[in-house]
Amino acid sequence: MSEPRPSTLGPRLSSLRPRLSALAPRGSTLRAHARDYAMVVVLVLLIAVLEALDTTTLEIANIKNLARDISITAMFSAGETLVILSRNIDLSVGATLGLAGMVSAGTLEHTGSPLAAVVVGLGVGAGVGLVNGFLVAWGRLPSFVVTLATLSIASGLILVYSGAQPIGVDNATYNFIGQGQVGGVPMPIVMSAGLYALLWFGLARTKFGRYNYAIGGNEEAARLAGVPVERYKLAIFLVAGTIAGLAGITLTARLGSGVPTLGAGYELNAITAVVLGGTSLFGGEGRIWGTIVGAAILEIIGNGLTLLNVSSFYQSIVTGIVVIVVIFIDRVLRGRQRT
Repeated sequence: MSEPRPSTLGPRLSSLRPRLSALAPRGSTLRAHARDYAMVVVLVLLIAVLEALDTTTLEIANIKNLARDISITAMFSAGETLVILSRNIDLSVGATLGLAGMVSAGTLEHTGSPLAAVVVGLGVGAGVGLVNGFLVAWGRLPSFVVTLATLSIASGLILVYSGAQPIGVDNATYNFIGQGQVGGVPMPIVMSAGLYALLWFGLARTKFGRYNYAIGGNEEAARLAGVPVERYKLAIFLVAGTIAGLAGITLTARLGSGVPTLGAGYELNAITAVVLGGTSLFGGEGRIWGTIVGAAILEIIGNGLTLLNVSSFYQSIVTGIVVIVVIFIDRVLRGRQRT
């Protein structure tokens, strides 16, 4: 069968392009505002309740530690936001983070070069993202299955590489990434703020962002409108993996050690933060800044339960309940399930 001539294909694609704009985030309705800002109200109320229960909640030292924790959670959740916006899921984010941190620590131990350690750590994250993206985009495999498999593989590689033993990090330059301050502001907060500013610009002002939303909103319509869907899916997972690598380096530098269990279970935290922030699990709807709000709610709940001397076992139960409740609210606010 011969390919359509440009004279007939061009108008067809042009007529479909407006559909890409329709797939962008929705903004003016009451329901859209509820999705965007309801969790901000929840965050404020949560802080007020915890302060009433424990007056140390808003002490400077606690706020500073909490802000640092929020920034790191927001960091590894940022890549998950991109993936979920494209109507996919990344279950390997925690294992990718852990593997990148462990290999980065090992590289530093063997070379003594902080730069090499950072580059290798980012490369590991990008490599996992590349594998995920290739299998999802060109292998046509479900992202759930692919990233569940790479989670298992990366977790195993961590144990093989480290021998299930921590790798100490004793380098002031490297540790500055996780422990240093710029103008009194902890480096993880500075890095997370810069990352989110970059991602906001990318999603709001670039072709990458428009296509990310379009693929999540209606992949087939995006493909018919001329979007190279496979290429952009690969790019989305590649960016997400690199961000997970960055988070792994930051956490390793903060702890001063590469820990084999680092990142275990973080995929649940990432997904929870993304959905709490208003991004739809069904793709195509959400805003990157909302993930910061979601990460803040998640960390404040954990911090509050710790201050109230609630067992960590119960904290896991609370996190699971929050996931269920938020997904239910997400479906109610959107009024329909996108399948």
